[in-house]
Amino acid sequence: MRAGALPRRPAVRLSELGFGAAQGGNLYRATTDEEFDAAVDAAWEAGVRYFDTAPHYGLGLSERRLGAALRQRPRDEYVVSTKVGRLLVPSPQDTHLRDSDGFDVPATHRRVWDFSRDGVRRSLEASLDRLGLDRVDVVYLHDPDDHWEWAASEAVPALVELRDQGVVGAIGAGMNQSAMLARFARETDVDVLMCAGRYTLLEQGAAEDLLPVAERGGVGIVIAGVYNSGLLSRERPPADAVYNYQQAPEDLIERARRIATVCEAYGVTLPQAALAFVRRHPAVVSTVVGVRTEAQVAETVRRSEAVVPEALWDALVEAGLLAVPPSAVRPA
Repeated sequence: MRAGALPRRPAVRLSELGFGAAQGGNLYRATTDEEFDAAVDAAWEAGVRYFDTAPHYGLGLSERRLGAALRQRPRDEYVVSTKVGRLLVPSPQDTHLRDSDGFDVPATHRRVWDFSRDGVRRSLEASLDRLGLDRVDVVYLHDPDDHWEWAASEAVPALVELRDQGVVGAIGAGMNQSAMLARFARETDVDVLMCAGRYTLLEQGAAEDLLPVAERGGVGIVIAGVYNSGLLSRERPPADAVYNYQQAPEDLIERARRIATVCEAYGVTLPQAALAFVRRHPAVVSTVVGVRTEAQVAETVRRSEAVVPEALWDALVEAGLLAVPPSAVRPA
């Protein structure tokens, strides 16, 4: 599997396909340790060497599971990213409840926003402990949407310090929007940015703001949410498809179905095209896909290996279903 070095940090190389470990934190429903371990094993065998997690995912469960699953692997052969900005604070009075943020785990902790220098260091120290590592390769600020000043003036300089000290390899931010990510690329000393859901086969807003500035500034882009929370994950989107973590609007479902029809005419499934499209842009260094089981890993790898005809992109543009012309991207 191909790997791409971050433009500013050539020592950090991300495999073209990344393992999203949110489901290892019991996102929406429980996953067993055995299921998660088997998924990591399958990804490793397929050549995946980039694994992404966060304290937010299952109140630390994802980090603990990922660290355990990777413990016997050679440390210099894989890349781990985690995130800071949400401190996990013990909440013993709520242990009888379930987490309210979509993870099927006991509410043993509550999440507290903290982009201060101390908060960043405390969060990373706790993550290293859960992962069982002495360093992580990439650290993202996690969803700083409502905290630009705090994140830019305190958290980024704190991450720069940690990067200079060798505690982390590369730094950046991960968000479900592209406008603020573009601002991070323009105004701060970041190496890599994770953009979830805003550059997909269904919508290409990031092509207007984030991707051009990232390419000019040598900032690597990791694309997550390639299926727009599920709407593009099936060959024919169902009526109850999910978009942005909610029921998809009818007009978007219809648009996805029209894209699927064009894809089928070229012998390609909608999910295969969704994966192939985002990887064409020269600023994109990796694509992270959330997986829960060995079977999901196998299906994701198969999709990523599909050969997609160049003519498909022209056909989608001509049908008014793709906003980015083929000249704006590179062949895979």
